[in-house]
Formats: sequence, C-alpha cells, structure tokens
Amino acid sequence: MSTIGLIGTGKIGSNLARMAVAAGHHVVLSNSRGPESLADLVAELGERVSAATPVEAALAGDLVVVSLPLYALRDVPAAELAGKVVIDTSNYFAERDGTVPELESGAVTVSELLQEHLEKSKVVKCFNNLYYRHMSLLARPSGAPDRTHLTMAGDDAEAKTAAAEFIGGIGYSVVDAGPLAEGWRFEFGRIAYAVYTDVTTERDENGIHGPAIRTADEVREALAKARR
Repeated sequence: MSTIGLIGTGKIGSNLARMAVAAGHHVVLSNSRGPESLADLVAELGERVSAATPVEAALAGDLVVVSLPLYALRDVPAAELAGKVVIDTSNYFAERDGTVPELESGAVTVSELLQEHLEKSKVVKCFNNLYYRHMSLLARPSGAPDRTHLTMAGDDAEAKTAAAEFIGGIGYSVVDAGPLAEGWRFEFGRIAYAVYTDVTTERDENGIHGPAIRTADEVREALAKARR
C-alpha cells in the first residue's frame, strides 16, 4: 500500500490517519508543534505510523493530505510537494482566518489559494464538508448499497483519479464537482457543505446533528442548488 503524508493532525487529519491505517496504508504524521507532540497518536495507530516534520511528511507521502486552517496554508512546504497529489481539506472562516478579500468577492476558491501556493503540485479538494465525528460512521466497503458519496474538485484529471482511489479505499465513493474554481459549491455556507448531516436527529454537545448517507444524485442536486 502507499504512504500517506499528513500535514496537520487536528480533528479531520487525525481521523483520516486512523482510516488510512485501517485501509492498510503507511502514514507519516506532522503538525506545527513537532513530532514529539504526536507520540500518543503514533502509539495509538501502531507500527505503520510515524511522526515527522511537515517537510519530511511532504517528501515521504505518495499522496499528501493538507488539513490546516486557512491562515496556515502559506506554511505548507511547496518545493517538497512538487509533482505530488495534495488533498486539501481546508475551509475559510473569516472570524478565525481574518478577512480574505478575494474569497469574500468570489474571485477565487479556498483550494485555488492553496494551488497558487503549491504551483507545481496537483491539488484536489475533499473532506472539507464532512464533520469529523461522522467520518468513520459514514464509511462503507466498496460495493455497499449505502455507500456515501463525497464531493471532490480539482484541475488535474489524473490527480482526481489518484485521490478517488485513496478515498474509495477508506470507505467512500466520490462525486466530481469539476475544477477547483467550482469548489465554492461545497464550501462553508452552501447546501452541499452540510449535506452529510441529518437535521431530523438530535444535536450532539457541539450542536451537530447525526450523520446522513448521501447518494451520488443527492450530492449532485446539492451542488447544483449552490448560489453565490
């Protein structure tokens, strides 16, 4: 199996690490606090997991996941990711990231900003609109009739194929929303952003409803309804 580099091991990143290990991948974890801060997660996930710096994770990964707040994206190592497929899970929250005029105006999307920074990489947007506690609950094996379809966007066809293979291996099918410029359709505040929650269920302590399985048609309908 391949090696997955993870730059950022917050709630989404750490859950993706767990799912990648369960699917048989080797995983190299990294964050801004240093490898020693990841000792507990490495111990939990076992022998196929190691901790490193972001530069080392970028170099080690056959495919690399960037799971950072938007304000930290400029810290992602660019040279070491040249030529690689990079899955971006980022979202824009002005109250956290500061106001970004080009995002406010719709001139660019969140993942286009990362692609601009990683000009020699192949960025694919996914996992930004899935609540971290629902990730393992919605995963299903290949061929399952209730398999959830995630949204994906990217400018490179081969990169999207590679990303879809990884996503498929950890339990999901995908719906291709088009190029990165169309990624706004499942950014925060759009219908497709919250499509994987079931509003008929009780909220948890964070105010989030339970998980909702979504078919390809349901996801495409949500994407089509998006308005700027």
